[in-house]
Amino acid sequence: MSLVVVGSFGLDTVETPFGRREEVLGGSAIYFSLAASLFTDVRLAGNVGADFPEAALETLKRRGADCSGIQVYKDQQTFRWAGRYQGDMNEAETLVTELNVLAEPPKIPDSYKGAPYVFLANMGPDTQLEMLKQLNGGKVFADTMNLWIDIQRDNLLKLLGQLDGLVLNDAEARTLTGKSNLIQAGNALLEMGPEVVIIKKGEHGAFLFAPSFHFALPAFPTDAVVDPTGAGDSFAGGFLGSLAEMGEFSPTNLRRAMAFGTVAASMTVEHFSTEGLENAARDHLERRYTQLRDFVQFDA
Repeated sequence: MSLVVVGSFGLDTVETPFGRREEVLGGSAIYFSLAASLFTDVRLAGNVGADFPEAALETLKRRGADCSGIQVYKDQQTFRWAGRYQGDMNEAETLVTELNVLAEPPKIPDSYKGAPYVFLANMGPDTQLEMLKQLNGGKVFADTMNLWIDIQRDNLLKLLGQLDGLVLNDAEARTLTGKSNLIQAGNALLEMGPEVVIIKKGEHGAFLFAPSFHFALPAFPTDAVVDPTGAGDSFAGGFLGSLAEMGEFSPTNLRRAMAFGTVAASMTVEHFSTEGLENAARDHLERRYTQLRDFVQFDA
């Protein structure tokens, strides 16, 4: 089943204990799509500037991704982010954020509307609500962040009432619900509307909450955490891409999708920028999926 993602396309400057990279490919839509395109047909929507390298989309195009929803603003620059990881590799210190074209609302092609699966990556809830209305998708998931919880809480709560799934990290879940215990936070989020809630915990894995069951996985064991940028978006791409391929919201499929999201994230953190996902193939993910399943011994 086809999958539409609306999100950011960026140029990142990243510094970690393993080195520094300047003006490398980034953005939520890119990481998500590189992971999801290993499973299903992906359609991308978002904004870039005239300085965005056309070659950056070659891997996605080779995998059959539809890039007709990417709007080029020739008089503006691409979104930029600069960050530094020191010590705790779970969180970056943001040094620079330049919204540039992100200040413009995405434009959705008619061909994207009614897609079976939709992912609304991190944007203002007001924009996500508009995208949700325009796309009129089948199953719709979304991401969020503390900024929107703080300044657009009412819009975010309205959005939650219309979502099939929500993806967020542990700090965001606690802030949104006021619950310090993540089990309580996950259950509280389900009561706000989504059918499925995923709480990401960085190197400690992720929780999945559904009305009939809960499920948790650790992160895939790797000793090569080079650059965590985009790991959460890659997780979402692997999760929703594999779920779109399977097509049904069953407990078994949701557990399987969690595992594929986990291994997609592991491939991201082992390299700078999108290098790991661009060089990945489906059989790489399948091997790691099997290793993770055998390690944790879950039924999927």
